[in-house]
Amino acid sequence: MTSYAMEVKNLRKEFQVKKKKTPFWKKDYNKEIFVAVDNVSFSVHKGEIFGFLGPNGAGKTTTIKMISTLLMPTSGSVIVNGINSHEKSIEVLRNLGTVLAGERSIYWKLSGRENLEYFAAMNGITGKIAKEKIDYLLKRFNLEKRADETVEKYSTGMKQRVALAKALIADPQIVILDEPTSGLDPQSARNLREIILEIKEEGRTVLLTTHYMEEADQLSDRIAIIDHGKIIALDTPENLKKGLSKTKSLVLQLDHWDETISNKLKDIPAVENINSSFNDSNQIWEVKIHISNGSQVISSLISNIASSNTKIINFRVDEPTLEDVFINLTGKSLRE
Repeated sequence: MTSYAMEVKNLRKEFQVKKKKTPFWKKDYNKEIFVAVDNVSFSVHKGEIFGFLGPNGAGKTTTIKMISTLLMPTSGSVIVNGINSHEKSIEVLRNLGTVLAGERSIYWKLSGRENLEYFAAMNGITGKIAKEKIDYLLKRFNLEKRADETVEKYSTGMKQRVALAKALIADPQIVILDEPTSGLDPQSARNLREIILEIKEEGRTVLLTTHYMEEADQLSDRIAIIDHGKIIALDTPENLKKGLSKTKSLVLQLDHWDETISNKLKDIPAVENINSSFNDSNQIWEVKIHISNGSQVISSLISNIASSNTKIINFRVDEPTLEDVFINLTGKSLRE
């Protein structure tokens, strides 16, 4: 019996895209192939939380949709609890509970209770058993007091809890959560993270995508990083960070930043990566510079910045984080 809840083997997805507008009678011409997912392979152990990270357009969502049977792969296979999703997609779906980002997976004109009743019936759960399951999930997700109000009146956090309750209604062994805390306030996000850990403690397997590096670090047993349709790293968060043990992060707050300063600093051999963003709330540039042999080059970096008539408001040196690993591998932050 396999120890894997999920095995993704040489998964590939190609899309045809038009190069330019053409007459309808020439619709088969001037098309090119875009490879969204390029021979991706990984396995997820039973009972683990497996983080799946990638910048926008990296192939993350396409992979998730193929695993969820919403998209057919061009080639390759997905095995869920020993079942081939291409051959027995309905049986695979019985093993999966899915919450996809950016899609309404629940009906807003129905109440929370009615949503769960509907999805219970869709899974063949009726009568007393359905009522007991629904009552339990409403109580578990702190929805019982407003269970009979329409979902459109719920907060974002409550809607997400209904979606998660729906994903668990059929008691799936594997739960796919695509950016489950996106758009939630800090308290709601923390509550949902606690629920995700509870789901794992129940013996379920979780495939998690998130835009929050601290969340991925806190929750994931292992993490796969995908970029340009390929997996470029796969390990535990601890081991991924150890791979940058010789790298430090110089984090600066500046009153000014431009490409001239950036290019000047990139000429310093020890500089591995520079990532900058402008904070609208305090009108300050926040710049993170990844450097090797940190103590030897910090003074040189600061001198170069100061010489460009830029005021250094604050700076610190940090140990590598999971975000540093991601930027080091992809050259960009997760939200880019």
